[in-house]
Amino acid sequence: MLGRDRIEYKSTEQIRVMRRAGLVVADALAAVRAAISPGTTTAELDTVARDVIESAGATPSFLGYHGYPAVLCVSVNDEIVHGIPGPREIAEGDVVSVDCGAIVDGWHGDSAFSVVVGEGDPADLELVETTEAAMWAGIAALATGDRLSGVGHAVEDVVDLALAAGKNGGQRYGVVQEYVGHGIGSAMHQAPEVLNYRVRDKGPRLRPGMCLAVEPMLVRGERFTQVLEDDWTVVTDDGSRAAHWEHSVALTPAGVCVLTAHDGGAAELGARGVTVAAP
Repeated sequence: MLGRDRIEYKSTEQIRVMRRAGLVVADALAAVRAAISPGTTTAELDTVARDVIESAGATPSFLGYHGYPAVLCVSVNDEIVHGIPGPREIAEGDVVSVDCGAIVDGWHGDSAFSVVVGEGDPADLELVETTEAAMWAGIAALATGDRLSGVGHAVEDVVDLALAAGKNGGQRYGVVQEYVGHGIGSAMHQAPEVLNYRVRDKGPRLRPGMCLAVEPMLVRGERFTQVLEDDWTVVTDDGSRAAHWEHSVALTPAGVCVLTAHDGGAAELGARGVTVAAP
């Protein structure tokens, strides 16, 4: 069902199918995380995800999307999103961001994580941890607020707290604005946009049946970006390192469920005073 604002509101049964897709994504990302080590190529990680998705009887969301040539996006260091897997070998200390999507019976799941490989720079670890915290704060805002703009406020609140704590050498993390979260359902990218930064417009009212991908991207330098010659890979304009976290979230009459988390988001959201609903 489409509302007047062109948002696709899902039924309970449709959300259950999306939960199945989300769990396929969660399994694929868990396998990829276990496979990341120095010397592993990004193409090898792509194969790991492809095998998990195909073994589950699901279909990769990314492969062939506007001509995209892989199952995963694997972005390293100053690459923010949409890095194409290939022969690049992962090195000790790299910041690796992995984005994955899968389709089950026509319904999508989409999730991403970042990790510092081995013994990396403590500042990079702080970046990854802060970006993850910003994502969970944004998801919690879906559970406790009434307007979509609460996500961006929550993300920037976490960034402000990191600055106050002296993280990133006392420099405020840049919040990428060109690439944002989105609605998700029968298509991977749908209305509405889920902004990761503060705006005056309150955005749509939050309603049961909404399914949203919350995905903040933070950088250690300025927020500005550019796209490489492959027309996909997005990098920081100043060469600073980046991190990216994402989960797909369903709003139900009983509350929120993180469709792409194995526990539905119970651990992280419970720590924030939010009870997770069953899909």
